[in-house]
Amino acid sequence: MLKSSIDKATGFEKRFENIGTVVFSDSSSGSKAVAKEIADLIKVKQSQKQPCILGLATGSSPKGLYAELVRLHKEEGLSFKNVISFNLDEYYPMEPDSVNSYVRFMKELLFNHVDILPENCHVPDGTLSKEEIANYCNDYEAKIEALGGLDLQILGIGGNGHIGFNESGSLQNSKTRLVALDHITRVAASSDFLGLNNTPRTAITLGVKMIMEAQRVILMAWGEGKSNIIKQSVEGQVTNLVPASFLQEHDNVTFVLDKESSSKLTRINTPWLVEKIVWTDKLIRKAVLGLALHLKKPILMLTDADYIENGMSDLLADSGPAYDINIKIFNRLQNTITGWPGGKPNADDSKRPERAEPSKKRVLIFSPHPDDDVISMGGTFKRLQEQGHEVHIGYQTSGNIAVSDDEALRFAGFVCDYNEKFGIESAEAENIYKKAVTFLENKKGSEIDIPEVRYIKGLIRKGEAHAAAKFIGLPDEHIHYMELPFYETGAIEKKPLGKEDIEITMTLIDKIKPHQIYAAGDLADPHGTHKVCLDAVFEAVKQLKPKKYMNDCWLWLYRGAWQEWNVDEIEMAVPMSPDQVLEKRHGIFKHQSQKDGVVFQGSDSREFWQRAEDRNRETAEVYHLLGLAHYAAMEAFVRWEY
Repeated sequence: MLKSSIDKATGFEKRFENIGTVVFSDSSSGSKAVAKEIADLIKVKQSQKQPCILGLATGSSPKGLYAELVRLHKEEGLSFKNVISFNLDEYYPMEPDSVNSYVRFMKELLFNHVDILPENCHVPDGTLSKEEIANYCNDYEAKIEALGGLDLQILGIGGNGHIGFNESGSLQNSKTRLVALDHITRVAASSDFLGLNNTPRTAITLGVKMIMEAQRVILMAWGEGKSNIIKQSVEGQVTNLVPASFLQEHDNVTFVLDKESSSKLTRINTPWLVEKIVWTDKLIRKAVLGLALHLKKPILMLTDADYIENGMSDLLADSGPAYDINIKIFNRLQNTITGWPGGKPNADDSKRPERAEPSKKRVLIFSPHPDDDVISMGGTFKRLQEQGHEVHIGYQTSGNIAVSDDEALRFAGFVCDYNEKFGIESAEAENIYKKAVTFLENKKGSEIDIPEVRYIKGLIRKGEAHAAAKFIGLPDEHIHYMELPFYETGAIEKKPLGKEDIEITMTLIDKIKPHQIYAAGDLADPHGTHKVCLDAVFEAVKQLKPKKYMNDCWLWLYRGAWQEWNVDEIEMAVPMSPDQVLEKRHGIFKHQSQKDGVVFQGSDSREFWQRAEDRNRETAEVYHLLGLAHYAAMEAFVRWEY
């Protein structure tokens, strides 16, 4: 058996982790490590003149892996001629040439770019009649068994712990079969199918038994959104409620994670429970605030006994007694609260999150989608404007794919009715309307919108963003529509961040020369736009750093509709009164196309304004629980050092 280089790097604490886990700095380095192991395995099998039997996965997790395998083939001559692959699953029913077909996924990301033989590529057939599926599944397993089983199985993990499409409740001896998809799984996939109603309810999946019989298993998981289920799978009990936990009973499995997906593991989240550590200021803050929240006590009420009984006696020995530690952490948390996000003029700013000077700052807020600004920091946005700063907003993308077809038709129809009512003759507008109507009435599931429809949808969101920015009080010349090219594919799948995206971002920063930049640090966004937009800002700031004005520019990160900063991470908390909460709500309501069941609702059924209010209220309640003043709501920010 090939000894994995990843396996050699595995260092995990047996008291907590029941599966070998390796944490990489990011998904790119993790994907490259897995690709190297696969390449090494293929070469060993080639030297032995044997086929290499790979079990392959789809979804977002293995995309970087397949890109690296393609690179290894093209640049380093890795041959796939001895590889025989079996994919885990396929939606049912599903045509192989459909936009969402896993056959198409594998061809576009891997098979079409390497020298694997077409007859060696196996993906479950989504075109069968239901009567044919049972025999087909038996044959699928028989092919694998006839080849001696899987040498290596690659897995991702679902939010409910599913592996393949073996959903919660699957048995450990389950075989390859047709399954009903869990609601959570369908919701997670709904953005790819432009809505839950279009998302398949069933799929064909390799069974848990065949996965467990693979000689080696590597499960890859990226992002904070997977952190809770990774902890359950690795540290929790083996249970069919979390199918990935079955892997605890496999003798050659490794979970390959990035920092975000591993963040809830005990050895990372609370390392003082695992080993003796050096107590840095950051760790002390994390530990004390975590202890107070766990015990539901204000910070200043924590006792020596609380520290000792919860594995923090080393901290007491280093920095105690508890009273001294509590005062220090309480004061630091209190100093994060400010009603002056742009800095308070003529005030001592030594303990404030922002500088007092210059008293009137140039501020640039980046909004990945046209509503992220008001959803995520609408209260702060309005306060910055009201306090006299020169505030600019940069809408990074058009957000056009998040507009329903019905909304686009309604908007196009309004334009034609308007022209007719006021005697405005426009054959071009009429033709665009007719072309859009014809397309939308005959549109197939997940078909990419034609340019005219995309433009109409983009205009809808642009108009809403303009209305919201005007509600805040911005003049027209401070509203910037960037329309970054990476986004404009018309599909959920975007292009990689490109040079032009970075140049557009740099040009806007260089034009404004801001003292403050606000950007979305919400990486749980289910369709990835936030991450690309943030990378564009990071790269632009990095390249502009030598410019003199950047010495006075601070970068603050907010989070959006999908998650919030942990209290130990927050460096600026801007409180809101009940009236300010209502004002923020009215700003969000300007985005009418995003109300009442939008395309990308995610797994949370609440509307975005409800999520924002609940999240802001919960942040304020956490501060109150920890012993600080009780506000109606709070928006939270973390400063990014570049």
